[in-house]
Amino acid sequence: MRPAPKPPADPAAPPAASNGDSDTASIRDAIGRILKLVGGLDAPGVRIRIGAALALTLLGKVIAVLSPLVLADGINRLSAGDAGGVVPLFTGLVLFWAALRFASTAGPQIRDAIFAPVSEEAQRRAGAGVFSHVHSLSVRFHQSKRTGALYRTIERGVRAIDFLLRFLGFNIAPTVIELALAAAVLSWKYGPEFAAIAAATVVVYAWITFRITNWRLKYRREMNERDSEAAGRAVDSLLNFETVKSFAAEARESERFDRALASYAKAAVQANTSLVALNMAQGFVMNVGLAAMVAGAGVMVTGGRMGAGDITAVILIMLNLYAPLNILGMAYREIKQSSIDMEKMFALLDEKPDVADAPDAARLNARAGEVRFERVSFFHEGRDQGLSEVTFVAPAGRTTAIVGPSGAGKSTVLKLIFRFYDPASGEVRVDGQDLRTVTQASLREALGLVPQDVVLFNDTLRFNISYGRPDATQEELDDAARRAQLFDFIERLPQGWETKVGERGLKLSGGEKQRVGIARVILKDPKILILDEATSSLDSRTEAEVQAALEEASRGRTTIVVAHRLSTIADADKIVVLKDGVVVEEGGHAELVARDGEYAELWRRQAEEPFGATPPYRTVGKSPESMT
Repeated sequence: MRPAPKPPADPAAPPAASNGDSDTASIRDAIGRILKLVGGLDAPGVRIRIGAALALTLLGKVIAVLSPLVLADGINRLSAGDAGGVVPLFTGLVLFWAALRFASTAGPQIRDAIFAPVSEEAQRRAGAGVFSHVHSLSVRFHQSKRTGALYRTIERGVRAIDFLLRFLGFNIAPTVIELALAAAVLSWKYGPEFAAIAAATVVVYAWITFRITNWRLKYRREMNERDSEAAGRAVDSLLNFETVKSFAAEARESERFDRALASYAKAAVQANTSLVALNMAQGFVMNVGLAAMVAGAGVMVTGGRMGAGDITAVILIMLNLYAPLNILGMAYREIKQSSIDMEKMFALLDEKPDVADAPDAARLNARAGEVRFERVSFFHEGRDQGLSEVTFVAPAGRTTAIVGPSGAGKSTVLKLIFRFYDPASGEVRVDGQDLRTVTQASLREALGLVPQDVVLFNDTLRFNISYGRPDATQEELDDAARRAQLFDFIERLPQGWETKVGERGLKLSGGEKQRVGIARVILKDPKILILDEATSSLDSRTEAEVQAALEEASRGRTTIVVAHRLSTIADADKIVVLKDGVVVEEGGHAELVARDGEYAELWRRQAEEPFGATPPYRTVGKSPESMT
């Protein structure tokens, strides 16, 4: 027997320690995936928008470097004290310089407006793609996840896409161009020593930025982990608020959340403190470079090789140079940090489902609805119990009950029918078709489930019932509600079908939720109906009402029932008894009681329980006259 597959990595788990090489690889991976994503965008005018945005960015960089020369020329003319036409000329040059400055700052704003639809489309695609992929992952993955942490992973990753798109397209390459252009202008206009000062400032600035950024990444990672932990605890506690209240544990939960926030705050302080150190080091280098440039210009002015206006030009060029230099440093820092935000989202995308459709999978052709287990074995990860060589048939159009003590494998049988798991050995067949050879979507279209606890969406009754078939008409919805004995209840509600059911349906009683689940299945009209202890949590009166609705739902279709109360399945056409993952008996109720085996022992135990000796209920799939 082959071992169960390893569970996928928890997306909320801390990342492995990384070094510079792995960080670089992470950035490369992020950049490659984003470029592939943008390259695949097919929204109207995407290429035109990207081209126009890049052109505006480059034009703004050229203007930013050349505009100080215009002002320098005006100041030099003014200081030279030429004829009376100098002042108007100077004024004109100043206005021209101001216009160029405005153009260099307005260009990025226009660029952002042009590029915004591209960025939003990329984020939409990425977010929808990750969300869809997470839904496609197997049950084993979702059983190990923390909802809050998983959502935070997706949220941060999608948010990082916008930042990386803008910096990749409009800051990194254009900034390199601006640095090269500024160095060329300084060397041509004022001498190579000025270009050397600018180049040295850039090199030292870049070296310090890269070194400190690499050092402080560990604090950003720690901050992200603590943020995910706090979000996971908050969502977990809020989803289980009834349990919290029933144990009077509000203060305890608040304390746990406060501890998580305290851990996040500590990590955030470390991250922000390290950022302060980086900013101070960058500021020191930039001011030393500016002082060296001004000192060199002053020496040249005293020697008569430069005018007063040229000092202004050198200062403005250096300040203009520092703006993209600041962006370059922030770009490297933020790209690395954004790559950390995205690496877990990419890890989600790289997760492979344990259960996947075969390349040549066909649609299930569910004709009669017979379900057959043939020597099926399966073991859960980390448990020594499961199913071993299980063989039985659930005949088409009949009711088959699966019973047994807790841990016998009843729920595992249902999960294998839904193909939430694949068996380690053996085959599960529907109408002779091995489930591994058909698509999961077509299989689940043929199945309808009413679980023990029907969990509803925080939406209207209409939405929750029509979830079984979204295109259903109002007449079909009304018919399903009537057959589930829910129609009169809906009609009495002030908002009728538009009534909100609350988080997980908490505004409804247990019986009302069960009937909503039954109406949803009736509307879906599946070939095979599966009832997973659908009445075990209800009182006797409500259970009898729900049983009547289940009888209506099961009429004319194959029904498989997992039940704890044996009185609810006593008149099933066939009863399969599991114990320790093995089929120990099968047959009808009377036959199994007369055999005096495992089923008879379970029946006697329930009859001896304080409330076990109750009159038999109407059994799913049977009329009252057929009860004995």
